[in-house]
Amino acid sequence: KIGRKMPLGNYEMTGSDDAIYTLGDLLETNGLIVVFSCNTCPFVVGSDSFDGWEGQYNDIYKKAQANNIGMVLVNSNAAKREGVDSKEEMAKHKEDLGYKMPYVIDKDAKLADALGAKTTPHVYMFNGGGKLVFKGSIDNSWDTKRENLETYLYDAITAIGSGKEITNDSTTPRGCSIKRAK
Repeated sequence: KIGRKMPLGNYEMTGSDDAIYTLGDLLETNGLIVVFSCNTCPFVVGSDSFDGWEGQYNDIYKKAQANNIGMVLVNSNAAKREGVDSKEEMAKHKEDLGYKMPYVIDKDAKLADALGAKTTPHVYMFNGGGKLVFKGSIDNSWDTKRENLETYLYDAITAIGSGKEITNDSTTPRGCSIKRAK
């Protein structure tokens, strides 16, 4: 829920670069953006009818950095860990797309479970004090019937960076289900 303290701040996750990361270490002065992502979901990588959100990740990261907010991509697809979402495939994906932020493995979807993450992508943003201030979708670009583009996450970053309240702090995530191991 919005206002909840960041769970598992010291939970160690291995990055596609073999480094160890925790949410607490990645939290910057004004906060941290956690994006549950993967290498194959059409909502992440795109399809014939939708560009996918991963093309925005580096721009989101730049905007976050400009506002003293950290960012991490988290892969919780434990059921696909031996295949398309292996650490090796994550490293290749990160390199191919030029990701600037860490891309980490959430072993057994422990962080996804703690946050209630359901989809790839599913975004959570914490303020500098580690409280949840935004959750949901990056924007509404997936909606072919939309009248206007609503840039939920970008608006939240701008608000936090300027010390203002986020006006739309909870949006419905869209994407593929996180593939948890059984």
